[in-house]
Amino acid sequence: MITSDKNGKWSIHMVYIYLFFLLLNIVSFAAPKHLSKIEIYATSFFAYAFGLTTDVVFDLHYNLYGYLAPGFQWLSLLGIIMYSPSTSFLFLNYFPIHKKLWSKITYILAWSAFSTGFEWLTLQTDFFYYHGWKLWYSAVLYPFIFLILVGNLILVRKQSENR
Repeated sequence: MITSDKNGKWSIHMVYIYLFFLLLNIVSFAAPKHLSKIEIYATSFFAYAFGLTTDVVFDLHYNLYGYLAPGFQWLSLLGIIMYSPSTSFLFLNYFPIHKKLWSKITYILAWSAFSTGFEWLTLQTDFFYYHGWKLWYSAVLYPFIFLILVGNLILVRKQSENR
């Protein structure tokens, strides 16, 4: 059974969102790997857990935003499962870890702009909605989220080296 959006209809735009998620996963699996298998596993799982925890707090507890309709939605969970690990992998896989600080800042800001733009698009499709949240909150938070992902990768690498 396919659930509907908040207006009671399944929007073709939401289908495009899931197709985009599928495309991200295909690109992630097909991309040349610059991360080890344990780095991919650990960082993808961390991104999923971090994203899910954030969404539970901001969506279900504080009701600041949500997916599809208020409350838990299986299709929302599917979206999180498809989006968080694939985007974190693509971000970290090509992160310029050995480049100068300016390259790292530019890379993080570019991914933050992409994420903010994608979030804006999801707002237009009824896949995502705000209830007190503002797009600029996300724009400010995305660089910190990406820094947390990089910090987690560095931690995973240090732990792998100590074995």
